[in-house]
Amino acid sequence: MSKLYVDGRWGGASGGAEREVINPFDRSVVATVAEGTAEDAAAAIAAARRAFDDGAWTSTSPEHRAAVLNHVADLLERAKEDIARTETLDTGKTLVESRIDVDDVAAVFRYYGNLAGALHPRVVTGAGPDVISRIDYAPVGVCAMIAPWNYPLLQVAWKIAPALLAGNTFVVKPSEITPLSTIKLFELFAEAGVPAGVANLVLGTGPEVGSVLVESPDVDLVSFTGSLKVGQYVMRAAADTVKKVALELGGKNPNIVFADADLDIAVDYALTAAFFHAGQVCSSGTRLIVQDSVYDDFVAEVARRADLVRLGNGFSPDSESGPLVSAEHRAKVEEYVRIGQAEGARLLAGGKRPTEPELQDGFFFRPTVFADCTREMRLVREETFGPIITAERFGDQREAVLLGNDTEYGLAGGVWSQDLEKAQWVARRLRHGTVWINDFGPYLPQAEWGGFKRSGLGRELGPSGLHEYCEPKHVYQNLKPTAQNWFARSADA
Repeated sequence: MSKLYVDGRWGGASGGAEREVINPFDRSVVATVAEGTAEDAAAAIAAARRAFDDGAWTSTSPEHRAAVLNHVADLLERAKEDIARTETLDTGKTLVESRIDVDDVAAVFRYYGNLAGALHPRVVTGAGPDVISRIDYAPVGVCAMIAPWNYPLLQVAWKIAPALLAGNTFVVKPSEITPLSTIKLFELFAEAGVPAGVANLVLGTGPEVGSVLVESPDVDLVSFTGSLKVGQYVMRAAADTVKKVALELGGKNPNIVFADADLDIAVDYALTAAFFHAGQVCSSGTRLIVQDSVYDDFVAEVARRADLVRLGNGFSPDSESGPLVSAEHRAKVEEYVRIGQAEGARLLAGGKRPTEPELQDGFFFRPTVFADCTREMRLVREETFGPIITAERFGDQREAVLLGNDTEYGLAGGVWSQDLEKAQWVARRLRHGTVWINDFGPYLPQAEWGGFKRSGLGRELGPSGLHEYCEPKHVYQNLKPTAQNWFARSADA
């Protein structure tokens, strides 16, 4: 498995370096993969550039490209169990979650596989009877795609599927921590009919490989999912070549619960919103905002049930949540627990590593609940990206909106109320890219995903996710041109 995929061929890294991929459950070595270099990144960009400039893929019809996407979806379904097991070994998430991920990835390829009509030219009216005016949707060109470690397969699919349909070529850099399912996906491309040079894969670190992709003048678009700090670097670096940028940079997502909600259901969803995949989700509802009159009982019940969450091996059917992805990430989460306690937040559940002997080799951390939190706390304002709930109080719906919007992020949020008019009132005023009412977490391939404010730029999924990878081109044809006689009219000479 220790290979890169460049110009339709698998090969090792130019420097011969390799990296061990670690299972976060027990720190065992799952695989050894190539550690790419700047030279490898440059070679992949050159391959993608040649494939795009050659025009063979770009000149195929949208319907042909759509058929390739549907073939990829077929192959994903065929290989579902193998890829899901790989994802669990790589990330530590439960096998149930990994199977859902593969299903969702196949659904994304199928959605774009049925969207070829969106690339057909749009006729522009009103130019007159002797003019044909249309908008063509041209591919952007060579795209660099940098994916995160928490949903490595899903996040890269959100980029690859629309880019392929639009006729682009691309280079993918998955996280060096969790590259294995992306490798599995690339193993399907040749069988699905993706030509050599169109899809390229380079493994390696951000400073070594990612920076080359972002800064190269031969790259026309960068799509990045990850931290705010790295996203800011991507924007600055891309500015020198004025390339298109699409960014998804996480969130600090409010989950607002009114007293008139179905509180038993809201408790259940609050746990899932915050602790799914050990809280390592950009849209996690870790900021719980509860109305005064039910706050104490509601938060106490969330904490009680948090203490009952079963941690374990992702392959065990008894496990409800797996480990954090690495020792470094667990240390970051533990630091936020210390920060919260120092700031005066009241710890109700978790806040420590589990004590079970069978979990000691992994990067486990107990689901954690803090009460008496305020919006001035770092624990509330910063993205902890772990299984930590912070609980705040509110009085009326205006205060709920004020608190929900009091964040530098704007990715997602939830509202719980049986008064649907009130819930819609709140949803309209929340400045977040996705707002769930009496739910938390689902997404649809056909609905746009992305954030306001520092949660990023652009959108993935939906028709807008396709148009991120297109350049609209106006083609204006005059059927009966006549002399304008604007300058230097010969008759006046």
